[in-house]
Amino acid sequence: MTPSTLHQTPIRLGTSGWSYPDWIGPFYPAGVPATQWLALYAQAFNTVELDTTFYRPPTERMLAAWQARTPEHFQFAAKVPRTITHEARLVGVAEELLAFAAQMRRLGCRCGPLLLQLPPSFTAEHWDALAALLPTLPRDLRWAVEVRHPSWLQAAFYDLLRTHNVALVHVDRPGMPRATPVTADFVYIRWLGDRHQISADFSHVRPEWQRTADLDWWTRQIRRLAEHGIAVYGYANNHYQGHSPATVRALQQRLGQHDALPPQQQRLEL
Repeated sequence: MTPSTLHQTPIRLGTSGWSYPDWIGPFYPAGVPATQWLALYAQAFNTVELDTTFYRPPTERMLAAWQARTPEHFQFAAKVPRTITHEARLVGVAEELLAFAAQMRRLGCRCGPLLLQLPPSFTAEHWDALAALLPTLPRDLRWAVEVRHPSWLQAAFYDLLRTHNVALVHVDRPGMPRATPVTADFVYIRWLGDRHQISADFSHVRPEWQRTADLDWWTRQIRRLAEHGIAVYGYANNHYQGHSPATVRALQQRLGQHDALPPQQQRLEL
């Protein structure tokens, strides 16, 4: 593959959410109302992972606002509601899941992957529930599954996901390996870190937790995936280094993407 191939393959890097008051100053200009944060965020990054959908499906008003404040090339990845993954534990959820997918589909080209984040207690003993759900997922949308129990990490599970072109989420967090197989025509990465190592203050432009070697490793993996024509979606959490925009900028710079400057250093068009 030529160097230009790396830039032709979609590599979307963003953060887990954008509504953090701690980002005022290091990322959002002081005095800018929260209603304008997403528009500013979208000047720096081309995707975001929605955490709000984990707690309740988006309303029509929310969807319209997200569309109005972002360019067409921007994409939203969204967590599937916890009523499906954590409360019902994937059993009897077909109708609710299809309704959620229909809502997210209203974003059109801005709709990114939908994430089934399963709790640590959801072990491979629940295989049948997941195996029954995967064939019902609408094929016009991209789907990813994050498991948090090592019992899932086996060849049969990877083959199950490949059968339905569902991505196994690659996570960088304690207790789970970060090197896991690719199971779909795209990759979904989450840089989560350890909540016990990072303070509740997310205004640290300089990393509170140094991860230079980790970011170098991830950069090599992303380059390798892109060279094989595999689209990449990656999302950094504040708990990974203390300030997720700084983490994403560091990755972008390593990958030779455009520098994601703080919004106050860009031409604002709100």
